[in-house]
Amino acid sequence: MTAGHPEVRCRTDNGWKRGFDIVAALSALVILSPLLLLIAAIVKLTDGGSVFYGHSRVGRRGGMFRCWKFRTMVENGDEVLQAHLQSDPAAALEWEATRKLQSDPRVTRIGAVLRKLSLDELPQLFNILVGDMSVVGPRPVTTDELRYYGVHLGCYLRARPGLTGLWQISGRNDVSYDERVSFDRRYVENWTFVGDVAIIVRTVPAVCLSRGSY
Repeated sequence: MTAGHPEVRCRTDNGWKRGFDIVAALSALVILSPLLLLIAAIVKLTDGGSVFYGHSRVGRRGGMFRCWKFRTMVENGDEVLQAHLQSDPAAALEWEATRKLQSDPRVTRIGAVLRKLSLDELPQLFNILVGDMSVVGPRPVTTDELRYYGVHLGCYLRARPGLTGLWQISGRNDVSYDERVSFDRRYVENWTFVGDVAIIVRTVPAVCLSRGSY
């Protein structure tokens, strides 16, 4: 647990939720294996380079883990981003406020399609299987985003980040960062198994309609 943030009892920390995660992730990997192989082949053939991209994210109790996605950006994405932010003050302000860019110069053509449909996040099923993530949970964040959570950080760190969550079905990139924090807090403090199922069901139309994605 991060220093200065006391241990907070949260309802998401239970064996039933973890058991569901394992069964759901295994089932999804088996059912979706042809799609995963197809996406991997398309990424490799159209863009070259690595198929997967792992980014450091903050996990339960503040531990760091490698969050896996299909690669949707150019290989030198960090350098491209910094150059873009330095040359475009409006983009720099957008990045500071939301940690997202509507027009991101790093994203490849096939990557834009994968992101629009959230297909780039399917490799996170492996993160769920090994216990880094949950099917439903708070949005996985980077260390420099923790400052936005303020007094709610302690509770946030008690939960595994989710492949989907309240943030996914409530507008995703269309909501402010304060609203994202509020969604995460509400989810962790009011968790129920029925609530998880409802979020999973609502994720399907949210993804299909590409609400709030870019």
